[in-house]
Amino acid sequence: MRERDLWYKRAVMYALDVETFQDSNDDGIGDFQGLIGRLDYLATLGISCIWLLPFYPSPNRDNGYDVMDYYNVDSRLGTLGDFAAFIHEAKERGIRVLVDLVVNHTSDQHPWFQQARHHKNSKYYDYYVWSKEKPKEPIAQPAFAGEQAGIWSYDEIAKEYYLHRFYSHQPDLNLSNSEVRKEIHHIMGFWLALGVSGFRLDAAHILVQSDRDSDSDVYMGFIEDMREFISMHSRDAILLAEASGPPEVVGKFFKGKDRMHMMFNFLLNQHLFLGLAQKKGTAIAEGLRILPGKAYTSQWLNFLRHHDELNLEDLKKEEQQDVFEKFAPEENMRIFERGIRRRLAPMLHGDRHRIELAYSLLFSLPGTPVIQYGAEIGMGDDLSLPERNSVRTVMQWSPEENAGFSDAPPVQWPRPVIDKGDFAYQHVNVWGQQRQTNSLLNWMERVIRLRRQCPELGDGKCDIIETGNEQVFAHSCGLQYTLIAVHNMGETACTVTIPDLIEQDATILEVFSNNNYELPQQGQVKLDPYAYRWFRLHPKNKAKENL
Repeated sequence: MRERDLWYKRAVMYALDVETFQDSNDDGIGDFQGLIGRLDYLATLGISCIWLLPFYPSPNRDNGYDVMDYYNVDSRLGTLGDFAAFIHEAKERGIRVLVDLVVNHTSDQHPWFQQARHHKNSKYYDYYVWSKEKPKEPIAQPAFAGEQAGIWSYDEIAKEYYLHRFYSHQPDLNLSNSEVRKEIHHIMGFWLALGVSGFRLDAAHILVQSDRDSDSDVYMGFIEDMREFISMHSRDAILLAEASGPPEVVGKFFKGKDRMHMMFNFLLNQHLFLGLAQKKGTAIAEGLRILPGKAYTSQWLNFLRHHDELNLEDLKKEEQQDVFEKFAPEENMRIFERGIRRRLAPMLHGDRHRIELAYSLLFSLPGTPVIQYGAEIGMGDDLSLPERNSVRTVMQWSPEENAGFSDAPPVQWPRPVIDKGDFAYQHVNVWGQQRQTNSLLNWMERVIRLRRQCPELGDGKCDIIETGNEQVFAHSCGLQYTLIAVHNMGETACTVTIPDLIEQDATILEVFSNNNYELPQQGQVKLDPYAYRWFRLHPKNKAKENL
């Protein structure tokens, strides 16, 4: 991939689930035609890439991650023709599309598994991992600790045990089987031909585990094969890994130019929330320092919240407790012994200052930002729903009945709308915030627009700036220009010295801030509580150029 094709370094991504976004035919289920009707909204917001959660035929016992057919669209959401129309309309607006590639496991209702359990002589038997006796020492704990007792289940028809690192209704595929790998290549080729710009590889860190030991190098060749396949079949499609773990584990996915183009930045995400909980910028600086190295063509995908839990497993126990106490003080706010099942806005009690601070950090940190649908209006969560469904409620478009999502009775919806409390759709919705000049939605449009005008944040060299104040985090990203961002994580005002702002041969332009401050003098930066300030350094002979 040529340097000019590294579009993902300049993107602003938006994650959505088709079934909860917009219903077009009044059956209560969001669909691709409904999504097409909302593309102008996303284009106006400034989104340049949509990440679609699984939309394949599925029993839907795990939000679509239990796939029954990799080559089709769930009939509730539309047809392949609707999907093709959606891709066309998105491209017309300059929006790319990434889709989920869920190949760690299938649904137990997938025809492959049904063939495997009934016919051991079938080639599909070797598509899965079987054992005549239950292994005495499992290779790993279940992905969903506390929800599953183990990773082997007995199948009454096959009369054998099968491996499943996730739910028991999701048998693992046998990636050591070359036929399975070929099938995955066919799946990728199918969706590339329909115009997608790449794939989010679900649970990549689990995908590369051996079924006999925990050495993640065993299946890294599979990742390299996927990268080679994409390079041969698309000029600029990418692979995005959902891979968590310590630096030495996730770093393996960024080996040279042979593996992932992008990876979710779980390490930085956890330290960002630690910083928000402790009100210290030093936690974020530590999160940046521990990141493994990467090739120039590789990129981190930064996020605050998405459709899964906030995973805290890579923090120290006492650090995890700090985050739990601040953002999930009640037991029903936690999940899987390691995470939090809440959206950002209610975690921060709807405090606009802290919400802006968090998103200012997201959009100024080195890497590519992604936001979850509804984050732009500060949607809340519904803790009465089971597990991670709490953060997967339907999109809140308007204060009218049914929140503008569907005209069908709510009993037909995949999940209810939030209709009680401060985050109810009557108070938090797109229509209302579009009418308010100072709304969070309009603020998000502004920060997205600025982020897309600052390529140094996606491409530049990042340096942490020491401020001498632990509640302040400051960093710079340099490319053609240098952008310096300063964030006060604390609840008290302060002034810090930023040596980089005492540059004699550059003009300082303040491009974004929470207040109308005076420009720094001798590098002295004043900060309100929970403040953010972005500065652009322009060489004096270029200072008159537009941003």
